[in-house]
Amino acid sequence: MSEPPEWIRAARQQWRWQGQARPPFATAPQPGQISVWDFPRPPRLASDTREVVVRWAGIEVARTRRAVRVLETAHPPSYYLPWDDVDRRLLQPAAGGSFCEWKGPAQYWTLVNGERRLPGVAWSYPRPLAGAEALAGCVAFYPTALDCLVDGAAVKAQPGGFYGGWITPELVGPFKGEPGSEGW
Repeated sequence: MSEPPEWIRAARQQWRWQGQARPPFATAPQPGQISVWDFPRPPRLASDTREVVVRWAGIEVARTRRAVRVLETAHPPSYYLPWDDVDRRLLQPAAGGSFCEWKGPAQYWTLVNGERRLPGVAWSYPRPLAGAEALAGCVAFYPTALDCLVDGAAVKAQPGGFYGGWITPELVGPFKGEPGSEGW
């Protein structure tokens, strides 16, 4: 595997917290809880066999037991669902894109059902960087305007408008995206 360009290496080195130790302001997890401060940076991709369901205004958009979670320091996981388990008829490409120093160039998606549209509610990495190859055949959803469940438990959206993490009941933070978290 070749070294990434200098600009990507510089972006990766900007993070103060890298999962080696919990900062003093982090919530200590109780039995059965997981601290997002124990997640690594660079992020780790983890298979998740719990049932994941995404609904939009009562319409099932996706259902899977083959999700891939991206576990990254200070972030609740983003859930990436295999395209094969998503109703692709409901998704159309959205304008714009972004670049993650760990995952690569992102493509955005809009949910469409008749006249109803939910722009930019999903994203994917069709050509991920080395280490994130498992995301190539998947799509992730921002849970803010959707009903998302993990093993029947309702998901809360990660704070802030940019991040797409899913807060499940077992997670403790604080979470990236909350006020004051810009330097994490």
